[in-house]
Amino acid sequence: MSADTATSTRAPEPPRRQAERRRVLGRVGASLGRAWLALAVYATVRAAGIFCVALGSWRAGKHPRTQLGHYWDSLWYVAIAQHGYGTNRPSATHPGLSFSDLAFFPLYPALIRAVTAIVPIGAVTAGLLIAWVAAGLAAWGIHAVGERLYGRRVALTLVALWGLLPHAVIESMAYTESLLTALAAWSLYALLSGRWLWAGALALCAGATRPNGLAVAAAVCACAAAEIGRHRGRTSWRVWAGAALSPLGWLGYATWVGVRRGTWRGYLDVQDDWGTYLDLGASGFRSARSLIMGSGYLSHYMALIVIGASLISLVGLALRPPPLPLAVYTLALVFIALASANYFASKPRFLLPAFPLLLPAALAMARARPRTAVLVGGVLAGLSCLYGTYLLTMATSPV
Repeated sequence: MSADTATSTRAPEPPRRQAERRRVLGRVGASLGRAWLALAVYATVRAAGIFCVALGSWRAGKHPRTQLGHYWDSLWYVAIAQHGYGTNRPSATHPGLSFSDLAFFPLYPALIRAVTAIVPIGAVTAGLLIAWVAAGLAAWGIHAVGERLYGRRVALTLVALWGLLPHAVIESMAYTESLLTALAAWSLYALLSGRWLWAGALALCAGATRPNGLAVAAAVCACAAAEIGRHRGRTSWRVWAGAALSPLGWLGYATWVGVRRGTWRGYLDVQDDWGTYLDLGASGFRSARSLIMGSGYLSHYMALIVIGASLISLVGLALRPPPLPLAVYTLALVFIALASANYFASKPRFLLPAFPLLLPAALAMARARPRTAVLVGGVLAGLSCLYGTYLLTMATSPV
């Protein structure tokens, strides 16, 4: 039978399925149409940030592509994409310890490898391309969540604030924060709109992206538990399936690391070697106290300011609680970031995906006079560009 004959005898798609597909595509198009201004604003502010980094890098004798795509953690992701897991580097500060690439979750390097297999570009360029696309998807998802809950003006402000954070330059680097934020935002949107399988699948991917991606699974499971309790167990199988799917990315990778290292503590041992473990904020408190009582680097003081602002935002969220998915997700992210030991200067980066923390500020700016909002936005833009350039050209602490 020829291909033409096979095609002609194939059963046509049912009208109901065609109509459903048109509805889905229509909703996606409408959502993108409403978000175009937010995406344009976000692209503009991040382009300005990249331009400042490029100028600073050239003046410092460095290449902007290297600073954005092959710097600190990006070195590890690119190496995993090119050679797979198995790299260990001795610690410069702790003799006898070595840093293993098993601390880095697999989804992002797998995407880099997939892109380089399809498109004739290098791994560094592919990593940047993925990060920039993910940042756009994250901005779109943040807008979708904000619009659904608070309207278009708040949604636009929320996206703008996320792109103007002091550490927003990381959204344009070959890091995993943008990818995690995109997966988290759309998983939360799926929960808000009752799409349990999508929420669980996106949470699975988030858990395979970063260790704190487990916060997305926590939100899905908490919402599923509330739904099951509300209906006394008589809920759709999709609720159960979404909850079951959500932690599999994180658990699957942690299990694989345990098998590879021959112990159930394999992943925990890897994190211990990196100096990352739960100490309930004891090391962070000591770092904050030493900064207040003495002196430190600019990146540490900025981290202290961002952490303080995040805690104030949590109080604002408590006064006007968001829906359960956003509340659980935000609390889990903040707990993981602040209760983990060491890397004090990196904690603002760990908080980047916690975009609901910006809701109190977004609500206040949306109610403010346009002149005031533009003035505040301009100040934040200047701070973000200057500090992002400092982080990538002068800071000595890990980004």
